[in-house]
Amino acid sequence: MTFGRTRLRDLLRQVLLWSGLLSGLLCAPARAETLKLATWNLNWLTLRAPGAAGLPADVPPRMPDDLDRLAGYAAQLDADVVALQEVDGWDAAARLFPRDKWAIHMTRDRLTQRVGIVVRRGIPFEVNPDLTAVAVDPALRLRSGADITLHLPGHDLRLLAVHLKRGCQDQPLARSKRRACVELRAQLAPLQDWIAARQREGVAFALLGDFNRWMDGRDRFLSQLRTAAPLLRATEGRSSPCWGNEAFIDHILLGGAARDWLVPDSLRVLTYRERGDGWRDRLSDHCPVSIRLDRPG
Repeated sequence: MTFGRTRLRDLLRQVLLWSGLLSGLLCAPARAETLKLATWNLNWLTLRAPGAAGLPADVPPRMPDDLDRLAGYAAQLDADVVALQEVDGWDAAARLFPRDKWAIHMTRDRLTQRVGIVVRRGIPFEVNPDLTAVAVDPALRLRSGADITLHLPGHDLRLLAVHLKRGCQDQPLARSKRRACVELRAQLAPLQDWIAARQREGVAFALLGDFNRWMDGRDRFLSQLRTAAPLLRATEGRSSPCWGNEAFIDHILLGGAARDWLVPDSLRVLTYRERGDGWRDRLSDHCPVSIRLDRPG
């Protein structure tokens, strides 16, 4: 009888143990789904011949070998979503991001230096109107913001890709009379409005692209953006190894629930194997910058 009772107690313990494990599995939170988000300024990426209409005379031509190298880096980047700057439309983007694997969205700007977003096939998204108010020259529609909403399982993620005015990287934003700084200041209000609208909607969102601003320390540009909503800057406290130890001007800012999705220490810069000033023109003077997000599944 003693042996029977002992064995019965052991069986009961095993049943309770397996019941507890099963209960834990059933009650565990859903596994996070990882999304790789990137931004890449491609430095006048165009398929047009040198001197073609719409291109400045000093834009260096890209050879087929250069485009092949860039396409190789795009494959190595292996992102799910990439914000693009300085791209001459769909055909130029498709040379690096083939249409059978990528959906390509470009702004409707009339000039050749356009902003866009490419999304890996299989990720559903919706195109929102371009943010034309942020364009350097609204009449010419130069560098409007590309705005899409990713429809992820259980969550939406609103994305705004931007390419802001160049030439005011670290000057005092409020006091500078430099034309570039005046124009950069003018881009603040539409960005604040866009951020505030996303905050009211309660949606996860991100601004990413070439801000042409260092935004380190107590930078006024970033602090002004943060008056519209709390923002997490993924490049905070880091320097870029792209062409040397340099301050970031390509940034990814996260707002709403997306601030909690950032995978710690996931910031990456994909540097080029080719070195030297000549390669800046043949490839790009910017490197792809990426992060990973763990969103609730």
